[in-house]
Amino acid sequence: MLKPSSVHSVKVAGYTPVRHSSNISNCIPATFLRGGTSKGVFLNRDHLPADRSEWGPIFLRIMGSPDTGNGLQINGMGGGISSLSKVCVVGTPSDYQKAQGIDAEYTFAQVGIRDATVDYGGNCGNLSSMVGAFALEEGICTKHGSSNQTTIRLFNTNTNSHIHTTFPVTSVNGQILPKLDLPQTSIAGVPGQASRILLEFPSPAGARTGKLLPTGNPVDLIYIRAFPGTQISASLVDATNPSVFILHDDISSVLGTPSQSSLDFANLGTRDIIESIRTEAAIKMGLEPTSQAQPKIAIVSPPSSADYDIDVHALSMGVLHKAVPMTLGLCLGVAANIEGSIPWQIARASSSRDSPVGVAITKMKHPSGIVEVHTTFGKRGILESVGTVRTGRWLMKGVVYH
Repeated sequence: MLKPSSVHSVKVAGYTPVRHSSNISNCIPATFLRGGTSKGVFLNRDHLPADRSEWGPIFLRIMGSPDTGNGLQINGMGGGISSLSKVCVVGTPSDYQKAQGIDAEYTFAQVGIRDATVDYGGNCGNLSSMVGAFALEEGICTKHGSSNQTTIRLFNTNTNSHIHTTFPVTSVNGQILPKLDLPQTSIAGVPGQASRILLEFPSPAGARTGKLLPTGNPVDLIYIRAFPGTQISASLVDATNPSVFILHDDISSVLGTPSQSSLDFANLGTRDIIESIRTEAAIKMGLEPTSQAQPKIAIVSPPSSADYDIDVHALSMGVLHKAVPMTLGLCLGVAANIEGSIPWQIARASSSRDSPVGVAITKMKHPSGIVEVHTTFGKRGILESVGTVRTGRWLMKGVVYH
């Protein structure tokens, strides 16, 4: 079984971009995919060195990092923002995993843009929605039968978690393959319609820390070092990925801006304060504070209409996300059902939370629209699963040079 590195965020020491001639020794078979509101390069693990320490320089060259000049990753496949600087490595499961019903395992890498960091500290929910389809297309796993949809059971090595993806399939010359171009649904932040991909995380609590509430509290006080003596309330929750939730009004008060005004996330001072809160929260959660990928942080506020339950602005790698990182969105859906937490205090008053017994539906508005997250609870309120609907698209298949 491929296990995550004990050092989750790897800075490739002394790394200098090298320009190679276009020959076969410098290329790897690759597929470029959109999953949800992210895009990434998907690689078959068999095409990479067995020594995982050799992966970092390869991923950096593929993505065109570090781009210290303009941050556009112009010399690679990256797009200059965190949601476009990602790699997924997919491989066959171990015999032990196969016995558990696992079809494929994968490792996610968040690649730095202006620096030479390759972070394995967390997972990407958006790209996770396409791992099953990629594994089926690549022949990493196979499916049989006459059903028009299938479920691929995955193991994520970053968080040691199980993920299920369910999507339409078709039979081509007797082989079951993904069918992702059906006009079934649309998602906020992506134009047009595509096939419905159900993304589900069974038993998502404690993905990195081992606890749903790493500190045992639904709300903690976080010291803000830039303002000695100042504290801010935050909910520290670990479901699918560890996340930090703070109130818009609270951060506005710290910054001295009117509570009803929009935060200027492009302002370096604002981002520095939010990042300082995130790093202090990371310490409380027992995580590495220098890793920008985990935990993620989001600013939440009450809804302005009955169309949704909670408003969210999420930061990814220190920059405002155009939508919402899906693992953070899933974590928010869980947090909205943890009594006493900041998201719960906002969402409990919403009239749209009319859900069947055992299932709670949370609608959250992000900068690109609204996403719906469903959370399932078993007996005695035990968290059983959390999921959402995504779409994806094949963008390119060939070789990528490094």
